[in-house]
Amino acid sequence: MKRIQRGAGRYGRVLMVSLAFGAVLAGCGGGTQQIEPFAPTRMISFGDESSVINTDGKKHSINALNTTTGALECQNNPNWNQYLAASYRLVFAECNPDKVASPSNLMYAKAGAKVADFKKQIDAHQAGGTIGPKDLLTVLVGANDLWALYAKFPAQSQDSLMAEARALGVELGRQVNRLADANGRTILLTVPDLGLSPKALADDKLNAGRAKVLSDLTHAFNIEMRITILNDGRFIGLVDTEVETQKWVRFQQFGNWADAACLPTVAATDCTPKTLTTAATASDAWKNYMWATDSLLSPAAQNQLGIMAYSRVYNNPF
Repeated sequence: MKRIQRGAGRYGRVLMVSLAFGAVLAGCGGGTQQIEPFAPTRMISFGDESSVINTDGKKHSINALNTTTGALECQNNPNWNQYLAASYRLVFAECNPDKVASPSNLMYAKAGAKVADFKKQIDAHQAGGTIGPKDLLTVLVGANDLWALYAKFPAQSQDSLMAEARALGVELGRQVNRLADANGRTILLTVPDLGLSPKALADDKLNAGRAKVLSDLTHAFNIEMRITILNDGRFIGLVDTEVETQKWVRFQQFGNWADAACLPTVAATDCTPKTLTTAATASDAWKNYMWATDSLLSPAAQNQLGIMAYSRVYNNPF
């Protein structure tokens, strides 16, 4: 199931391209370039492990190492919201190799977080902080809810699970609207099509149709969230990650979109170029993988999400 074509290059180089072509739209939201581009002075990140930078600088993907010393280089192989922050020269304290004094960005995203935890993250921030017109809020959450629903199938009917997925999508939309009501400018990513993940594909080989069940759950969740949010572009910029992941597979964006690059015995935060499968290690093939683990996106895919998120901020009438 391998495909040809090179994946994304180093994020610094792609950033230059995205700046040059910033008027290209990604996802939904505003449709014209801002007269005065929104320039955030702080990022506040909510969600799950796809956005997390741990206090030691590790991410849930393939972590970069210095080729000479073997030391972690947290600024390289950035996840999507780390890329977005770098686009505005904003820094998270969790990854601050240049020792920027008192980084302003805030990290509320947590590994394993679900929609209910996202509500708690908002509560925690509002209990001790404010949201200003120059804050950029980032949200990506829901995958862990969907994996939990998927685990109930077929003991629980698909129709019943779809209803639960829709209800969760509505709740996510309501919580995102809370940020808009607080005068926040939010970049919201839909959940990727999890039916395209290596885990779902492996399940499908054993029981045909399983991957479609997960894709259907993902779609139901995302659709209800989109219907619920205040989607006029002024406060919420939407990036349709579900559709983009489908395009990546359809148009062979990555050299390998079906397999995980990391060894299954290694935790996502411990995955590095030294802990990859033999196929991924060969000639740095991992740089062209879509998935780092059987359910989490690779640095190349995260890079693409970062580009789309930056484009959405650039074009939204925040």
